[in-house]
This record gives sequence, C-alpha cells and structure tokens, in this order.
Amino acid sequence: MSRKILMLVGDYAEDYETMVPFQFLLGVGYEVHAVCPDKKAGDKIATAIHDFEGDQTYSEKRGHNFAINHDFAQVDTSDYVGLVIPGGRAPEYLRNTPRVLEIVREFDAAKKPIAAVCHGAQILAAADVIRGKKCSAYPACAAEVTLAGGHYQDIAVDSAVTDGHLITAPAWPAHPAWMAQFIKALGATVTL
Repeated sequence: MSRKILMLVGDYAEDYETMVPFQFLLGVGYEVHAVCPDKKAGDKIATAIHDFEGDQTYSEKRGHNFAINHDFAQVDTSDYVGLVIPGGRAPEYLRNTPRVLEIVREFDAAKKPIAAVCHGAQILAAADVIRGKKCSAYPACAAEVTLAGGHYQDIAVDSAVTDGHLITAPAWPAHPAWMAQFIKALGATVTL
C-alpha cells in the first residue's frame, strides 16, 4: 500500500499549518509531496504566521520559505492515500485553479482521507465536497461552509471533527487532535 500523502500549498499558506503536518507525517513514515500550481520541485513558497493576539481576527507576519518537493503537474491522485490542505491565505486563490478542485474531488470520490484546517475549507467549499457534512474551519469561513451545504462546526480552536473521510479543524492549535484523527482515518497507528 502507498505511504504517500499529498499536501496542497501556495504562497501565504499558514506557516504552522504547513510545516508541522509536513514534518509530523514524515516523522511517522509517510512520504509527503508538497505541491503548488505553477511550481516545480525545488521552488519555494512564502508562508505566513497567523497568531491570536486578542484582536477581532488573527494577526499576520511573514513566515518561512517552504520548499516544494514535487511538481504539481505530475500529481496522480491514485498514487496517494491522503490529502492535506493547510489554511492561511493560500486557499483563497488556490480554489480558483481548476486542477486543485479536481484533485480534491478525486480524493473525495475515492473516499480517501482529506485533512483541511482553517481557511482550507474554502477549497473544500469550492470543490463542492462538504455538502451534508460536518466541517470545521476558521470562524470567518463559517458562511462559506454553510453556503456550500456543509454543517459548520463551531468547536474549540484546539479541537477537530471527523465526518467520514473528512477531517477538519479551526486553526493550528488543533494540530494534535487534527493529525491524530487524520492518522486514524488513514488506518495507521503510532506506537512509541
């Protein structure tokens, strides 16, 4: 069985929501292919650090450069067992790329685990894969989830929700719950 995970990223993907799952999944033995439209292996994207500092919404600072390690044009979804969609500002423009939406629909049709966090729900909504499903996201995306026919889950920022093969969370503080539920959906276990 394949041990490959696909991660859809773009400029200003949230730093923690990109780096932490990428490194975690590598650490538990998966091969993670990070891809971005119009990018090839070796190209970089800029990430953004979003923090919760008591304002009405998150603050944003420039994050790290994150290296793309696989060519977007070479993605064949049958090669992968799961999909990760980080949040940040990247989803607002990634959802306008037809192949991104096709990729999400292909994972959904095959009932392969899809993990989306924060603004990643914007891609799920645009791909029309959350209709009738429970879906968490950053609260500012609640209207998009609802308009796409999803059942927005207003959960704690450190929680995640699974509905079938869809695993969603509101923001990076949910990494432990979100990644644990994703690993379970992949049928894997981690023992120390």
